[in-house]
Amino acid sequence: MALMEHRVTPAADTGAPASAAQRFGVLARPDLSYTPQVARETAHLYERVRSHIPEFEWPVYAPYVHAINRLKKERGAVILAHNYQTPEIFHCVADIVGDSLQLAREATLVDSEIIVQCGVHFMAETSKLLNPDKTVLIPDMRAGCSLSESITGADVRLLKERYPGVPVVTYVNTSADVKAETDICCTSSNAVAVVESFDSDTVLCIPDEFLALNVAKQTDKKILTWKGHCEVHERFTAEELLAYKEADPSIEIIGHPECHPDVIAVCDYAGSTSGMINYVKDQRPSRVLLVTECSMASNIESEVEGVEFVKPCNLCPHMKRITLPKILDSLLTMSEEVTIDPMIADRARLAVERMINLKN
Repeated sequence: MALMEHRVTPAADTGAPASAAQRFGVLARPDLSYTPQVARETAHLYERVRSHIPEFEWPVYAPYVHAINRLKKERGAVILAHNYQTPEIFHCVADIVGDSLQLAREATLVDSEIIVQCGVHFMAETSKLLNPDKTVLIPDMRAGCSLSESITGADVRLLKERYPGVPVVTYVNTSADVKAETDICCTSSNAVAVVESFDSDTVLCIPDEFLALNVAKQTDKKILTWKGHCEVHERFTAEELLAYKEADPSIEIIGHPECHPDVIAVCDYAGSTSGMINYVKDQRPSRVLLVTECSMASNIESEVEGVEFVKPCNLCPHMKRITLPKILDSLLTMSEEVTIDPMIADRARLAVERMINLKN
């Protein structure tokens, strides 16, 4: 499966920055046959996903896995995969896995000049903010987010006019344009600590309304909200979860703070994506229901033994835009490159760095 290089002819000098394809060149598409060599060299990877991919389907996945893993080494690229990516991406081609902020922070520690972000667009932007000198690619630029798209930088400017002097805490699940208008960012795991870091008795916590309401239950500060929701987490209901409990009282329900407070109230544990994963790995409940995107349950299931996962399968359609063929094309053609206006990037980066540097 040779990866033959074909150099792009440089475009005429227009004064515009060179594209990633111009800087690194475009590679010819490899042979994607399922050969005995491919079978041998991917066999250990199939063992990681055997419980999720039937053996008769592996010959479809394996050539892409094999080609991507060879090509990323040739490119000197690192692949970041969010916990909501499908198992064949998460376990077979990713170099670094985690939640959105974990991925961006880990990317600053690697030597790779090229980052391929297997997640949604705001995550790729965050990686670019924290790695401004690296080339950040996303396999599908259309991979968006209902939370991120619920608010704009202009909306935040209007909020600041309406509530002058009130600190603005913005969830990392937002665009760089929104981050640039905020005082500090937060994650679902540190939102309470970030809110508590201000002397003000009133704080804007945007754009996730449910996260803000869940934070409000843990602080004496007045929390002002915005009606943004995650289209995956907002679909869960307390009635649905109580029905699971009634059918099996031994089941442990673990929820994400992007869910409605009524949902969190009936959970046995609530925490961030990384918090949920750590809970399962540390506590090893015999039967567990993760109230989040269901690919995460599949990915954890491959790493823990003796835990049965009940999956109310809410999928993120945006995350599922990222596929093995698109990752391969991204590496071959060096597309699609994530860029941020420097005027926006400098201010947005400051909001993220304030959060990172906050002493909890």
